[in-house]
Amino acid sequence: MRLLFRILRFAVVFFFASTILMTLVYRWVPVSLTPLMVIRCVEHVKSGETPRLKHQWVPLSSMSVYMPVAVIASEDQNFMTHNGFDVNAIKTAMEEAEAGKRVRGGSTISQQTAKNVFLWPNSTWVRKGFEVYFTFLIETLWSKQRIMEVYLNSIEMGDGIYGVEAVAMQHFGCSAGQLKRGECALIAATLPNPRKFSSYRPSPYMRKRQSWIERQMRHIAPFKMNSDE
Repeated sequence: MRLLFRILRFAVVFFFASTILMTLVYRWVPVSLTPLMVIRCVEHVKSGETPRLKHQWVPLSSMSVYMPVAVIASEDQNFMTHNGFDVNAIKTAMEEAEAGKRVRGGSTISQQTAKNVFLWPNSTWVRKGFEVYFTFLIETLWSKQRIMEVYLNSIEMGDGIYGVEAVAMQHFGCSAGQLKRGECALIAATLPNPRKFSSYRPSPYMRKRQSWIERQMRHIAPFKMNSDE
């Protein structure tokens, strides 16, 4: 029993020490590869396809000023004020699910960032528990600007496309910093399911979502692109 206790104690200490250290490292170091990128490449190989991975890290200051505003308008309008969890959004999502309406997620940008960088995509209670832990870590150790920077560089934005720089080059033929307001809104419109919805060949539904996001962007304050601004 003593040996088992020591092993468990070591495992717990190692887990917390390693995850905190990793989170601190990612506070400054670009996230060049995520678990989802690896999983998608494996899926491509299993399907007999050539792995597709288009990703290029760019600092937040090199992105269009409209991009963070667009994803806040689309995904998480309380991003700047919550501590990683939007209780009202979660409550609304649960009420709509109980009423038989379209099920939607209540995840914040912080939660999505924690999942994208540290975890796997399948939604299980175990994954959700780790997501809560890593969301707390990044909200504690990172600035909102860093969370947004990592989010916009790591999120899936198409089949084999990750991050705003890659989708800008692939779908709009420009850099992330050259994206126009409407293009940023169109990219944000794909985020519920970027492998189903495309910013390259947008459907009428996508154009409708783009217009809605652009209207919402008018009510979102300009995002501070640097934490010391």
